[in-house]
Amino acid sequence: MVILLHVAAALLYAVAAYLCWPADADATSPRRRAARVVIPVALLVHAFAIFMSVATPDGLDLSFANALSVVAGLVVLVAWAARLLRLLPALPAMLLPVAAVCALLPALVRTPHRFPYADEPWAAIHIAVALLAYASFVVAAMQAVVLTGLEKKLHHAAATAVTAGTLTLERYLFRLITIGFVLLTLTLVSGFLFSEQLFGKPVQFTHKNVFSVAGWIVFALLLWGRRRYGWRGRTALKWILGGTLLLILGYLGSKFVIEVLLRR
Repeated sequence: MVILLHVAAALLYAVAAYLCWPADADATSPRRRAARVVIPVALLVHAFAIFMSVATPDGLDLSFANALSVVAGLVVLVAWAARLLRLLPALPAMLLPVAAVCALLPALVRTPHRFPYADEPWAAIHIAVALLAYASFVVAAMQAVVLTGLEKKLHHAAATAVTAGTLTLERYLFRLITIGFVLLTLTLVSGFLFSEQLFGKPVQFTHKNVFSVAGWIVFALLLWGRRRYGWRGRTALKWILGGTLLLILGYLGSKFVIEVLLRR
C-alpha cells in the first residue's frame, strides 16, 4: 500500500512536469491549467505516502530516503502555496521531475532510521520547523536561478513588463529568504539552548551543526548586504546557492554519509 502511494505520487509529479513542458509555455495554456489541477492532487497523495512511511508503529522513521522525500514534498508545497509555480513558468519544469524521483525513493530504498524522541512533541516541532526552513531555502535557490535567466532578457530588449515582473518576483524571493532565515534561526537557537530538553543530551559540534551555522551566517550576510548595498542578481544568486548548499550538506548530506555509506 505504502509503495503504491509513493509510486502514485511520483507518477502525478511526472505528469505535472510533462504538462508544464516546455518551460517557456504560456501560463494560460490548457496544459498549464491541467497541471495546476494535478499538482495539488500530487501533494495530497505524497503527503499521505510520507505519513504512512514516517509514522510507523515502531516510531518515526526519518531515514535518508524518507527525509529526502519530506523535503521534496515541502519544497513543492512552498512553491505552490507562494504561487511561484504559476508566476515562474520555468520553475515547475525544474522542480517537479526532482520531486518525482524523491517521492519514489522511499519505495526503492529501505534503510529504517528510527527517531528516538518521537514521543517528545517539542522535538518533533523542532524537526518540522527545520525541514520547512530547508524547503524555503531550496525554493529560493531555484527561484534565484530562474530570475537570473529572466534578467538576461533585459539585455536584448527594453522590456518594461519583464523588468517590473522581475523586480516583483525578486521581492518575493527575499521575503521567502527572510521567512526561511527566521525559521532557521528558531531551529538553531532552540537546538543550542534546549538540546537536553529536546533530545536528552547537550549540544554537540557535529558536521550537521557546523554546516547549519555556516549556512545561517551566509544568509545573515546576504540579508545584510541586500539591506546595506542592495545586493541582487548574480551577486545574490551566489550567496543563496552557497547558503543552501551548506544547509543541504548539513542535514541530508550527513544523513547520506551516516545511513547509506557508513550504514549506521
